[in-house]
Amino acid sequence: MTGLLGVGGGFLLVPALVVALRLRPPSAVATSLVVIVINSIAARLPYLTAASAAGTAGGLEWWIIGAFAAAAILASLPAGRLARRLPARTLSRGFATLVLLVAAGVTTQTVIAIAT
Repeated sequence: MTGLLGVGGGFLLVPALVVALRLRPPSAVATSLVVIVINSIAARLPYLTAASAAGTAGGLEWWIIGAFAAAAILASLPAGRLARRLPARTLSRGFATLVLLVAAGVTTQTVIAIAT
């Protein structure tokens, strides 16, 4: 689904795993992360292979990658603590709201792009 629809595994895969396979949310999230890592490696490997053969770094901006990785790691620590304190229903509603907001944003951008 991630490759076909172009959205992250967290938005489709986690709810699908929870609903269809009745996985517990932590297991669904972990499974989703593994799928994301596999997709990322599969998508980037041809570029890295070509770049290696050409003797370049593959066009990667390592400082940007490092900054995003550091921010994600630092944000995940307090977010994990907060998630343990909130009821599952609140987390589910918050996630559903986030998904709807992202969908509305993508829809708006698409309509604007088509109209112009």
